[in-house]
Amino acid sequence: MSQKRYVLGCAVIASLGGLLFGFDTAVISGGEQTLEEIFKPYTPITDRAQAIWHGFLVSSALIGTILGAVGVGKPTDWLGRRFVMFMLALLYLVSAVGSALAWNWYAFFIFRLIGGLGVGGASVVAPMYNAEISPAKIRGRLVALVQFNIVFGILLAFVSNFIIGSLDLGEAEWRWMFGVEAIPAAAFFLLLFLTPRSPRWLLAKGYETEARYVLRRVGTDAVGESIEAEVAEIKRSLAVERDALREPFFQAKYFKPILLAFAIAAFNQLSGINAILYYSKRIFESAGFGEIASLLNSVGLGTVNLVLTMAALAVIDRFGRKKLMLLGSIGYILSLGVTAITFYTQSQMVEDASGEMVREITSGGGFVVFISLLVFIASHAFGQGAVIWVFISEIFPNRVRARGQALGSFTHWVFAAVISQTFPMIAEASGGHVFAFYGLCMVGQLLWVLFVMPETKGVPLEQIEKKLGIKA
Repeated sequence: MSQKRYVLGCAVIASLGGLLFGFDTAVISGGEQTLEEIFKPYTPITDRAQAIWHGFLVSSALIGTILGAVGVGKPTDWLGRRFVMFMLALLYLVSAVGSALAWNWYAFFIFRLIGGLGVGGASVVAPMYNAEISPAKIRGRLVALVQFNIVFGILLAFVSNFIIGSLDLGEAEWRWMFGVEAIPAAAFFLLLFLTPRSPRWLLAKGYETEARYVLRRVGTDAVGESIEAEVAEIKRSLAVERDALREPFFQAKYFKPILLAFAIAAFNQLSGINAILYYSKRIFESAGFGEIASLLNSVGLGTVNLVLTMAALAVIDRFGRKKLMLLGSIGYILSLGVTAITFYTQSQMVEDASGEMVREITSGGGFVVFISLLVFIASHAFGQGAVIWVFISEIFPNRVRARGQALGSFTHWVFAAVISQTFPMIAEASGGHVFAFYGLCMVGQLLWVLFVMPETKGVPLEQIEKKLGIKA
C-alpha cells in the first residue's frame, strides 16, 4: 500500500470519532420536544421550571464535552492518542445504548453526559492524531477530514431522524433515534486496530524503532523524505519536552497561541451554530413548517453543511485558513441579519394544538428563514467549521499540543453549553434578539480574522512555533 493511501486510511478511521461527534450533537434535535413532554426531574413542576430543566437536559451532553475536553489532555500525553480513541469509542457505545433505554430524566441525563465525554475527547484527540501522522503538504486536508466527518455525522443524524420519524414508531420513536448510534460506535472501535500510534508521541516516549516504522509508512516533511532527518527534527522539538507533563501551560511564551485558540473556539459557538443544530426542528416549526417538513428541512441543512465542507476540504491547503474564515464571517453576518429582521417583522405569539402560546412566523417569512439558515450553514461549513480544528491543532508546539487542543475544545464546549442552554428562553421572548446577538458576535469575528489571525497554510508544525515567536 502506498504512503498516501495508508495515511489517508488512518486519517479516515481516526476521523470516525468526528462522525460520532456530529451524530451525537445533532441527533437530539429530532426528539428534544418529546423528551420535554415525557421527562421531568420532579413533579409537580411549573412550565417555567420545566423550560429551564429541559434546557439543562438538552445541554447534558455539552456538560460532558466540557469535562471530556479538559480532562483528555494528560491521558492523551500519558497513554497515547490511539489508546484514548479506543476509550472514546466505548463511551459513545455506552451512551447510545443507555440513552435509548433511559427510564427517567436522571438516567437520560447521565447517559447523554457519557456521550458528551466522548464528543469532548474526540474534538481534542482526532484532529491532533491526524496532524501528527500527516506530512505538511496534505496536513490541512487530513485534519479537516475530522470536520468532514463531523458534518457527515450531523447529516446522518438528520437523515436517521427523518426516516425514523416517518416510520410512525409511536412512543419508542425517540429511543430508536438515539440507539442507532451504537452501530458506528462499534465500527469505530474495531477499525482503530488498523491504525498506528502517533510517531511524534512514540518519539516523545522513547519508542524510536516503532516511530521510524510509522514514519516510513506515512511519509515525512524532511527534504528527500529522509526518515533520519525527520526523526532528528522531531527530536529537536522534543528536546525540551523531557519534563513536558510538568511544564506549566499557562505561561508567557504560550500566551499568543492560547489567545488564538480561545478566540477561534469562542467565536465558533457565538455564531449560534450548536443552538441551531440542537433546535433546528423547533426553529422550523416556529417558521410555520409541519413536523415532518421540519425534519426534512433539517436534512437540507445537513446536506448543505456536508457539500460546503467538502468544498472547503478541497481548497483549504490552497486558499489558506484566513480566506475561508473571511468568506464565512461575511456569510454569517448576512444570514443572521436577515433571520433576525424576519423574526422582528413577521413573527407573533400564537396558540398551538395543546393550547400553549408559541412564537410563529407568518406572512411567508418561513421560506426566508429557511433560505437564510441554509446560507448560515454554508458559511459555517466553508469557514469556521472547516478551519477551527485544523488551526488549533497547528498553533501549539509538540510539547503542549495536547493541552492546547484541550483548551480550544474546552472553550468551544463551554460556549456551546451556554448558547444552547439560553437559546430557547431568549428565542421564545424574541427570536430577533437571539439572531441579532449572534450576528453582532460575527462582526467581532470578522475584525479578529482581518487584524489578528495568522496564516498557517503549508507551514511545518515545528516552524509554526517560530512564526508565533515561541522560544524553547
